[in-house]
Amino acid sequence: MNGKFQAIYAEAGAEALFLECDFLRRYLTDFYSTDGYVVLTDRECVFFADPRYFEAAEKALAGSAVRVAAGAAKEAYGYLAPYRTIGVPYPFVDLAAAGKLTAAGHELKDCMPALQHAMIQKTEEELSHIQTACTIAEDALASILPEIGEGMQEREVAALLEYRMRSLGASGTSFETIVAFGENASVPHHETGERRLKFGDPVLIDFGCKYEGYCSDCTRTFLFGDDGKHQTFKEIYGHVLEAHMRVLEELRAGMTGKEADEIARAVLRKHGLAAYFTHSLGHGVGLQIHEAPTLSPRGETVLENGMVFSDEPGVYLAGELGVRIEDTVTLKDGKAASFMRSEKNLIVL
Repeated sequence: MNGKFQAIYAEAGAEALFLECDFLRRYLTDFYSTDGYVVLTDRECVFFADPRYFEAAEKALAGSAVRVAAGAAKEAYGYLAPYRTIGVPYPFVDLAAAGKLTAAGHELKDCMPALQHAMIQKTEEELSHIQTACTIAEDALASILPEIGEGMQEREVAALLEYRMRSLGASGTSFETIVAFGENASVPHHETGERRLKFGDPVLIDFGCKYEGYCSDCTRTFLFGDDGKHQTFKEIYGHVLEAHMRVLEELRAGMTGKEADEIARAVLRKHGLAAYFTHSLGHGVGLQIHEAPTLSPRGETVLENGMVFSDEPGVYLAGELGVRIEDTVTLKDGKAASFMRSEKNLIVL
């Protein structure tokens, strides 16, 4: 077995690991499928693939440390029969599967901490995939900005952005694209809808795409035409940008997620806006759009080189406006390094 498999297996402390969740299957096998089972023992890593994926998996994984076996649930459960203690990833295990394993006499043990420990620090290959996903996202946004016009619906802008990301090589979006015009931006996770763009509207776009399974996450806030009535918005934008940039300047390896969050929160507190920063500074980004570590007032994880997370301070005045500025960031040589290169000073479209 390779070193990654050995480390996960040793830390999990179970006789065999049983994984059915798509992103965990992909992490171990480097092969994407919507179905299948991975079993990791002290001897080998086996991917059980049904006829929909068997040929492709066998071709993609030839020469790798993963053995591809024909079959599905029946074969995977049968392979586990000799093992008593089975590692399953809470909460990413199907209740029915857990019940079937316990009914067959297996003792279940949570192996997610071992998997998370391995996944939280990205390899150079993983960092390269995330960089590509970020570049695609930024290039796509830059290409559509001249096409955004008065009267367009939020969902039209979202569809255009998603199409452009696909056109540039993305396999899909990291999450449901958020486009919020005007007062809708005061809801941090606004559901993109039919609101039409008007001259003078702030525009918040929270978006990302996947490349080789890895996510990007970015938010930019704009002003669509300057009607001279947005002084408060502009001031808040400046303070949010200050908080965002302060994190990039001051965050260091060895800090906890709580300490990182406080860098941004302290800036907004200085300007009397901390009460309107209603979410955490950031979350891990990888095969999932939200994973470890957490950069929040309760984040105790120590941040280390190779971790990837978002830097996304925001301010939201209910029913009025919202401003968020977000980059996907990694820690390199002990310092924060953004994957993003696009302009963050306020742009008037």
